[in-house]
Amino acid sequence: MEPHLVTVVAVDDDKNCLDFVHAALKQLPVEILSYTDADAGLKTVVERRPQIVLLDLMMPAMNGLEVLDRIMEVAPETEVILITGEYTPESAVEAIRKGASDYITKPVNLNVLRDRVGKIVAETERRQAALQLDSELLRTSQFDGRSPIMLQVFARIRRVARHYRTALVTGASGTGKELVSAALHRLSPVSNNRLAVCNCSAVVETLFESELFGHVRGSFTGATQDKVGLFEYAQGGTVFLDEIGEISLEMQSKLLRVLENREIQRVGSPAVRQVDVRVIAATNRNLPELIAEKKFREDLYYRLSMVEIQLPRLQDRREDLPLLERFFIEHFAEQYSKNIKGITPRAQIVLARYPWPGNLRELKSILGSACMMADGEMVDVHDLPERIRVRSAETKDEDCGELLTLAEVERRHVLRVLDHVGGNKVQAAKILGINRATVYRIVNEADPGEEMAAGAA
Repeated sequence: MEPHLVTVVAVDDDKNCLDFVHAALKQLPVEILSYTDADAGLKTVVERRPQIVLLDLMMPAMNGLEVLDRIMEVAPETEVILITGEYTPESAVEAIRKGASDYITKPVNLNVLRDRVGKIVAETERRQAALQLDSELLRTSQFDGRSPIMLQVFARIRRVARHYRTALVTGASGTGKELVSAALHRLSPVSNNRLAVCNCSAVVETLFESELFGHVRGSFTGATQDKVGLFEYAQGGTVFLDEIGEISLEMQSKLLRVLENREIQRVGSPAVRQVDVRVIAATNRNLPELIAEKKFREDLYYRLSMVEIQLPRLQDRREDLPLLERFFIEHFAEQYSKNIKGITPRAQIVLARYPWPGNLRELKSILGSACMMADGEMVDVHDLPERIRVRSAETKDEDCGELLTLAEVERRHVLRVLDHVGGNKVQAAKILGINRATVYRIVNEADPGEEMAAGAA
């Protein structure tokens, strides 16, 4: 049997009350553990860390407020609902002050108990879904990172996932827009239904309407049988329209009607079919500019962008480079069956200087190539493609022509020396004529992308 999502521990010296709790909550997605002995209940709280505890206030061996104190010591995140037949305002205030989340009087109303517990269960599910999303996003290559800008993206995805009907994901090529769409679908109430994907730029214009809405046999040359379109196929789920900025004005108009009326017509058929889908669109184009050029409908843009999630370029989240590098290297080491354990600090510095025009997709490609070339346990500079090494050297030369503050000159010089000695701070300190603590201080004040690369030594 699959484990329940939420665990409820009920503690009451009256067995009839415990039986009532079981009957009241049996339809909720909870596992109920009941005890007539307070000590046994507390032991389970310590071992299981339940999400909810239903606690009788008046028990012979230990009263409920004492048990509440113990629960708050060992499991402060647990939601405790006190149940009592002797209600006083003072005891209710004291219970809330000590950490109880709710207070119910006996005789307990079945609907009240079910409603109070149900609300906590729903909130727990949302919280666990959010934690799961963070875990999944941070495990997924393109979203690995904890830079402030990516944490904002994570937070926005969590907030809107349960509520959106249409969403627009924007960002440069290679930033992971398709992964945002998958995350939105996975956290939405329709996650058990289909996620249908269409790359708008890859569909022939004359077949686009058929691709989205389907067609009937004989409606055009080559239509030898009826076809279900993407919207029908995803009924009850999500449609992801990638590269939405590439579709024609005519198709934009038809798509807008579908979003407004939730109705489609197969090509060649007068029949109207109801569809209930969530729509996520993505683009690397600047849609407001396309609107100004009369190439994209303003009303469609506003319809899609009720929720908009913008993904940053890799150069804007350089703090995440070390995490991304580690993930990709582990991925390719496993794929190529190689004993590659990491990347050298000097190789990290080279990657930190690169501008990453191809974003995460380019980083993945480069590290895939480097892991293929590596013949030792560490990916080093000579394993990187030549264009990366050349661009890094050019960046060094460009730096020399800038008008910099003394602190910036010092910072860059320390990083270059670290690069030269393979990231060894002891050797770098000897060459620079300073102590190692000073090297650490300068490195820790460095630009985030270079700092984390050099600091990995």
